[in-house]
Amino acid sequence: MRPRILTPLAPAAVLLLAGCSGSGGDAETTAPPMRLVAYDDCDSLLGGLRTATSQRVGPYGLDGATPYGATLDGGMARSKAMAPNAPDAQAAPAEQDAAASHSGTNTHEPDADEPDLVKTDGRRIVALAGRRLQVVDAASRKVTGTLDLPDRTRLGPGGGGNAQLLLSGDRALVLSPENPVMTRGPDDGAMPVPAAPRTRLTLVDLAGTPKVAGTMSTRSTYVDARQTGSVARVVVQSAPQIRFPVPPGGRAPGRAAVERNRETVRDAPLDAWLPTFQVSGPSGTAKTYTVPCEQVSRPASYTGTTMLTVLTLDLARGLGDPAPVSVAADGRTVYGTGSSLYITGTPPVPPRPDRPPEVRPVAAERTDVHKFEIRGPGRPRYAASGSVAGSLLNQYSMSEYGGNLRIATTTTPVSAGVRRDLERPAATAAPSPPHSESAVRVLAQHGARLDLAGEIGGLGRGERIYAVRFLGPAAYVVTFRQVDPLYVVDLKNPARPRVSGELKISGYSAYLHPMADGRLLGVGQDAGPSGRVRGTQVSLFDVSAAPRRVGAFKLPGSSAQAEFDPHAFLYWPRTGLTVVPVTRGATGASEALVLKVDGGGVRRLGSVEHPGNDYAGSIRRSLLVGGTLWTFSDAGARATDAASLGQGAWLPFTAG
Repeated sequence: MRPRILTPLAPAAVLLLAGCSGSGGDAETTAPPMRLVAYDDCDSLLGGLRTATSQRVGPYGLDGATPYGATLDGGMARSKAMAPNAPDAQAAPAEQDAAASHSGTNTHEPDADEPDLVKTDGRRIVALAGRRLQVVDAASRKVTGTLDLPDRTRLGPGGGGNAQLLLSGDRALVLSPENPVMTRGPDDGAMPVPAAPRTRLTLVDLAGTPKVAGTMSTRSTYVDARQTGSVARVVVQSAPQIRFPVPPGGRAPGRAAVERNRETVRDAPLDAWLPTFQVSGPSGTAKTYTVPCEQVSRPASYTGTTMLTVLTLDLARGLGDPAPVSVAADGRTVYGTGSSLYITGTPPVPPRPDRPPEVRPVAAERTDVHKFEIRGPGRPRYAASGSVAGSLLNQYSMSEYGGNLRIATTTTPVSAGVRRDLERPAATAAPSPPHSESAVRVLAQHGARLDLAGEIGGLGRGERIYAVRFLGPAAYVVTFRQVDPLYVVDLKNPARPRVSGELKISGYSAYLHPMADGRLLGVGQDAGPSGRVRGTQVSLFDVSAAPRRVGAFKLPGSSAQAEFDPHAFLYWPRTGLTVVPVTRGATGASEALVLKVDGGGVRRLGSVEHPGNDYAGSIRRSLLVGGTLWTFSDAGARATDAASLGQGAWLPFTAG
C-alpha cells in the first residue's frame, strides 16, 4: 500500500510528523507547506525508509548519519536549570510529612523532573559514584546500601561516562549510555560497521537492600529524559545498521560505488531501521519490543537517516512495553513541561540535483521543533512541528507560555562566496569572517504546525548566545564577544516582541537563575577589555525596571560547573544560600563555593572541600536536607551544617 499524504489539518489515527526542507539561500529558512507521510503497513514504511536513506549514501556508505559515540547536543553534558522541585508527588502523605524539607534537582520547569547524578526525597539520598549506586540515610548520615551496576555502565566524568538517574518512591531508574568506539573488520567483503551505541535502563528497588527490579537495553543513542510523577519519557536516537560493500581496491570509484551502495539500501530489511528494546525482569526472563509500523512516520521532505524514539516508562509499575513512538528525524535537545515534550534537531541538507552525490552540500542553519503532548501515563501524542532559522544553545533557549513556544537562536549566515570557497581547494580559499546575530521568536500552534507568530532579531551582532532565561512574558538573553550585553525582551504581545532594556558589563553569564522581587542571578566568567576570561563571576541583576547590576562576586582563576551544567547549582530561597562548585586553575582543585544572595548583593560565606586533589574528589553536586548541606563527589559525600558551615560527617563511597 502506498503512503498517504495528508495536509496538516487532516485527521489521522497515527503519529504524523511535519518537516521542512532546507534552503540554499543564506538566510532563507521559511518552511514550505508541510506534507505529512503516515504509513498503513510495514511494506509502505520500508519503502519510504529505503527511498529516503538511499538519497544519503556516498561511495563509502551513509552520508549524514549521527556518528556513533558522538555526544549529542541534547545529551547529558548540556546546560539545564532552574527551580527546585517539590517532594515526589507519588509519595504517600505520611511519607511526605516524615521527609525533611529539602532541595531538589535544578530543573527548567518545576513539573518536569530531569535526570541527574544525585536525587533525594528528604529521607534518603541516592547517588551515582564509583560505578555504583549509593544510598545514604539523611538522618543517620550513613551509607545504608550500595548496588553494583552493569559492567559497561559509566558513571559521570570521574567514571568516564554520563549515567544519571530518576527517582520515584522506592524506585530509581538509572539511565546509562554505552558508546563503544571499536569497529568490526571487513571479514566478508563489507565495509567496517562502527560498534553501535547502546542505552541501558536499570530499574532499582530501594525498599530494603537495593536490588535490580528490571533492565531495558536498546541499540540506540541516549538523548535525554523527563519525568512527571512516576512516569518517565526517555528519548533515544538510532541510525540504520547497514553494512556496505568495500569499494574495489579500497578506493571509491565515484558513481559506481554510490549506485552499489544504493542497491544495498534497497535490499536492507526493515529491522535495519527500527530500534528494538530488550526488557528483562528480576528473574532474568526477557522480552523484545519494537516500534509498531503504524507508530512510525516521517516528513515528506525528509532525506536523513536517523530515527527518534520516545519511550514511556512508569517507574511505579516496573519495566514492560515502553510504548515506543518513532519519527524519522534528528533530535539533539529536549525541553519538557508537565504536559508537553519538545524535541529539536538540525536536519541534514538534501542532496542538490546539480552536483554529484559524493559532494557534500553546505548546510543552512536551521532548527526543527517537534511537539508531543504527554498528558497522562499513555503513549505520547504528536501535536505539531515547525522550523526556525539558526541554532539554539540548550533547552533554556525554549519556553512554553500561553500556549506558544518561545525560542532563542543564533544564526551565522554563510555567504555565497564562502560556499564557493568551500568547494575549492583549501589553498585557494579566502572566506570572509561570518557575521552572527541572535533572535527571539514566538511559535503558535495551528493544527499540526508551529507557525511564526512574532520575532525580534538583531541581538548581539557578531556575537552568540551564552545564556537565556524566559520568565513569564519576558526573555533575558546574554550574548558575548568582548562584553556581556544582557537584553530584556518584552513578549507581552507575542506578535510584536521588542527589546525593552539592555545592560553591558565585562564578561558574561552562562547560567541565569530567577530570584524574587525582580532579581536575576547570573553565573559565568569575568573578562578583560579584549574578552579574555579571568575567572568565575556571580552577578545579581535588578530587572524590575531598566536592567542594572546590583551585586557581584569574583573568584579569579576559576570556573564554575554551573556554566556548563546548571544541575550543579543550588539556590535555597528561604535563606538565600547559594552553592556553586568551582575548579581552580591548572591544579584542578575543587571546592563548593557557598554564597549568600539577598537584596543587598552577593557575598561569600565560606566553602566546602572533599579529601584528595584528584578528579574523584571534585565536588559535582550539592543539596539541602533540613539544616544540612550535602556535597557529593565520586569519592564520597560530606554533611555540613548549613548555618555555621562547620565540617560534619564524611561518608566515603566504595568504588565498584
